[in-house]
Amino acid sequence: MAESEATAERMTVRTHKKRDRNLVTLTGAAAIIALTASFAISAFNSRRRKSKNKGIEGSTVRINISPNEILKLANRIIAKSKEVHDSIASVPIDKVSYANVIAPLADLEAEQFPLIQTCVIPKLVSTSEDARKASIEAERRIDAHIATCSKREDVYRVVKAFSVKGEWMNSEAKHYVKCLVTEFERNGLNLTITKREEAQRLRAQIDELSLRYVQNLNDDSTFVLFSETELVGLPPEYLKSLDKAEDGKFKVTMKSHHVQALLELCKVGTTRKIVATAYGKRCGEVNLSVLERLVDLRHKYARLFGYSNYADYAVDLRMAKTSSKVFEFLEDISASLTDTASRELTMLKDLKTKEEGELPFGIEDLQYYVKRAEEKQFDLDFGALKQYFPVDLVLSGIFKIVQDLFGLRFQVIAEAEVWHNDVSVISVFDLKSAELLGYFYLDLYKREGKYGHTCVLALQNCALSSNGARKVTLVPVALLISQLKKDIGGCPSLLRFSEVVSLFHEFGHVVQHICNRACFARFSGLRVDPDFVEIPALVLENWCYESLSLKLISGFHQDITKPINDEICKSLKRWRYFFSALKIKQEILYCLFDQIIHSVDNVDIVELFKHLHPKVMLGLPKLEGVNPASCFPRSVIGYEAACYSRIWSEVFAADLFTSKFRSDLLNHNVGMQFRDKVLSPGGTKDPIEILSDFLGREPSTQAFLDSRADYGL
Repeated sequence: MAESEATAERMTVRTHKKRDRNLVTLTGAAAIIALTASFAISAFNSRRRKSKNKGIEGSTVRINISPNEILKLANRIIAKSKEVHDSIASVPIDKVSYANVIAPLADLEAEQFPLIQTCVIPKLVSTSEDARKASIEAERRIDAHIATCSKREDVYRVVKAFSVKGEWMNSEAKHYVKCLVTEFERNGLNLTITKREEAQRLRAQIDELSLRYVQNLNDDSTFVLFSETELVGLPPEYLKSLDKAEDGKFKVTMKSHHVQALLELCKVGTTRKIVATAYGKRCGEVNLSVLERLVDLRHKYARLFGYSNYADYAVDLRMAKTSSKVFEFLEDISASLTDTASRELTMLKDLKTKEEGELPFGIEDLQYYVKRAEEKQFDLDFGALKQYFPVDLVLSGIFKIVQDLFGLRFQVIAEAEVWHNDVSVISVFDLKSAELLGYFYLDLYKREGKYGHTCVLALQNCALSSNGARKVTLVPVALLISQLKKDIGGCPSLLRFSEVVSLFHEFGHVVQHICNRACFARFSGLRVDPDFVEIPALVLENWCYESLSLKLISGFHQDITKPINDEICKSLKRWRYFFSALKIKQEILYCLFDQIIHSVDNVDIVELFKHLHPKVMLGLPKLEGVNPASCFPRSVIGYEAACYSRIWSEVFAADLFTSKFRSDLLNHNVGMQFRDKVLSPGGTKDPIEILSDFLGREPSTQAFLDSRADYGL
């Protein structure tokens, strides 16, 4: 995550008879059964057809290039970029204009991004190990070049001269120039030579320490030995996954998947406490000293740029704007949830008393007794629920919902070139005007060598003519990667409910990318404020918990005309926020810890956590000996001083859904307003302005708080 901006963005979508066969044009809920029967079978099975190496119109992304071609393309990208930057740097200060300074940079970004992604895609999805290796090397070269360009003082002087001149074509161009200047200045180009060299030295130290911290955690080999009776409650498959010591005891490692499963399922309280404590002690004093040094260096780095602390430096360019605003936000949310969280904690303590007697309730008991409370409250068998979510049916339902809401039409391109037979390519049109809006690739199934997480990548950003005309020069192209299990022996691929939610979320990013209409590629698709980027996807997640939409995406795999019943729909909706106040409190604890250490000098990190834990967690103390530096790697690399952003996004997403969508889930007019006012602007406007324009008022935390208050109790 601590790489270049371009890299970060990659990671965080014809005959008349053929057209009829591959077209999905649906309105009205009654069409879903016919849709899923035909679309799921014909359209998505097209992924298995042999590719005929057909490119997609309007895309400059290249697929399946050889390892040698990947490296050659990377070198051409770098050479062209250097040529353009050299040309801009040569413009005399008194001759600067939009045409000779800004337009070339904007055009270069738009043209090169899909070429860069051409080099990067293979490392994530290629079936060739050589191609993956070449892709990694190409990305390294390109990132190094981008970093060099961002520090070119000669280019900065010319861009700065134009910004001072004040020759603006429109507000978006003004915003673009401001971003260019800010990026240069965040790299120290407005500092004195001495300060700039100091900033570079500090940055190198910060990067080295961040990597050391993460490596220490990755190399940690701590394990705890338990007998089978000490692991009561854990399923046989969990025990089978564990190595054994010579005395026959099971080795529980401190890998997160081992720890989380044990804390949730193990009936033995002492075992939970031992494991939670061992997990919190990882790397001990080593990483504590690394974190203390890191925080000190970050403060020094921020002060070189005129900030009083690192938190203000980190938050300045985000939606929250200031660290004080983040503190206010977190403390307000925490205080508002205190009463509900207190009732939740009382219920959990009662459960522990009934099961384990008069033993004190500790933080290590939280996950286990929330799980027990869920079992008592809900009759939800998530294993059996899978049978109602065949992947093709879920995808068809998602497509239907998105089409009806946002006025889109999807068309599978059966003969498009792809890197694997499982991959589908889908074009997206405006339903009313038939305008081509973009494309996305679906690469859904597990295979060897493929990137191991579910995500959406921008392959080509939307870009309109840089001369001010609203003429599309590049259409958006996205890639959705997932890790679903393929159908085997005629049995359809069935999704866990968590995978259904994940698909909805990521498809929200696809829609967000495709529906953007920014003039500049820099503000297109997912190139938006990091506090804002998750909001559209989080909004779309809500359809996973509403009866109307749940019935559209579900159907028993042996008879898809039978969706999940009303009782299960109601249970899923109640289960969603069951005991969520305590969970959010725990998140806020770490977010506050993150903000404080990055806002205040010389903080005793251990004492801070010891004080903060019971204050936020309703009197529950931290475990003895736990080192907060080991518990919270996000504060070290990737999200330092920005861990609040997840809760921030959830709060605003809740307001959007509750205020505009909840009462009429498939309201096309509201969906089109969302598309036009929230998705279309991308990064061209201030996020608060975007949300306020859609809501008709400033955003509020109330919907989020209401949804969590006493939910299911």
